[in-house]
Amino acid sequence: MMRAEPALPLTSRAPSEAIFHRGHDAVTVQRFLAEVAALAAILPDDGPVLNFCADRYLALLGFAAALSRGQTTLLSADRTPQRLADIAALHGARYALADTDIALPLPVLRPHAAAGRDAPNPPIATGMIAAIAFTSGSTGESQPHPKPWGALVAGARAAAARFAIAPGASIVGTVPAQHMYGFETTLMLPLQGAGAGHAGPVFYPSDIAEALAGLPAPRLLVTTPLQMRALLGTGIALPPLAGVISATAPLAAALAAEAEAAWGAPLHEIYGATEAGSVASRRALGDEGWEPYAGVAFDIGPAGATVAVPGLPAPVPLADELEWLGPGRFRLLGRRGDMVKLAGKRASLSGLTSLLTAIAGVQDGVFLAPEDLDRNPRARLAAVVVAPGLTAEAVVAALRERVEPAFLPRPVVMADALPRDGVGKLRRQDLLRLARSR
Repeated sequence: MMRAEPALPLTSRAPSEAIFHRGHDAVTVQRFLAEVAALAAILPDDGPVLNFCADRYLALLGFAAALSRGQTTLLSADRTPQRLADIAALHGARYALADTDIALPLPVLRPHAAAGRDAPNPPIATGMIAAIAFTSGSTGESQPHPKPWGALVAGARAAAARFAIAPGASIVGTVPAQHMYGFETTLMLPLQGAGAGHAGPVFYPSDIAEALAGLPAPRLLVTTPLQMRALLGTGIALPPLAGVISATAPLAAALAAEAEAAWGAPLHEIYGATEAGSVASRRALGDEGWEPYAGVAFDIGPAGATVAVPGLPAPVPLADELEWLGPGRFRLLGRRGDMVKLAGKRASLSGLTSLLTAIAGVQDGVFLAPEDLDRNPRARLAAVVVAPGLTAEAVVAALRERVEPAFLPRPVVMADALPRDGVGKLRRQDLLRLARSR
């Protein structure tokens, strides 16, 4: 007789707990399950489903309804119609869930929170592919990564424990729910960990402040370095925070110190990748050591690093260079493709970028390596810089005091803004196009 596959309930929360806030309306788990059942009853029979609802509650509702019907959800933070159409075609999406009008070559349904009778908390097989997440494509073509239900649940519960999130906490996220970081922290965390999500979406500083002010304490802000910098730059006051979580890009020590001083709350960084999910964290201020989540095991050696994650079938190779600091703690050295060598010296592009953005007057910037750096002895690094009031010559003069002469950028391209996506990521091809256009 075949043994039944183990299963975990759709949500680990008690029926009376608030799982989400929609404006001033607190949605309990009991109501959520009823609305999941009502939506599941009218969904098409077959998936997968492309879910790009901007309203986080509707995104969660659609994900949960599809999951309860045994359907996989396709998640992409890139919401352009062409990108969504490509994903739908390549992965056989049968329909889409959206809360905005969009033209796609498949049926598009608008999920709604319909009242329904009390409904059970359905069991979901741990091995079911609940979602397929797509990488940002910042270093190449976007790639799909299947997410078993058991892995998503383990990650959410580990994060809730790591950050000591109270059941009554309010979670405001500035990252799209379809981005893996946003999906884990603003959908899966309320579903399988603790806290109540905020429907949102929020992006601009005034949106963030307004959303936080409208929610009960304790409040947790989930954001990115790019959005933190913009928020701090406005001087807008925030209500008391219990904590701040950051990911998607390296967080400069100066920005971390400014954020903690302004908001009076601990700031933590998450380390992860779309391939593996969130797997470690650290206190952003004054701590270079990362601590793995419970149950996560890193293997770090000369050939690279892998991470074994509960619920995933095999260890995941990582694109970053890591080294052990001691038992259970590691240091992040940078991406393996991030290291460059010039005039017999080595440097990290991300490290050079950090020095660039620390220059007074520089609002944003990035170092770039040309494709022929390893084979052309005359090749040099370039930099794209956002610094109103500064010239390229002034930027180079400031860098000359901070970096080796071989790594000084030639050229320095001054731009009005960098082509960042909604979570602050930069695609190499977009940067090269911008650099060549000047």
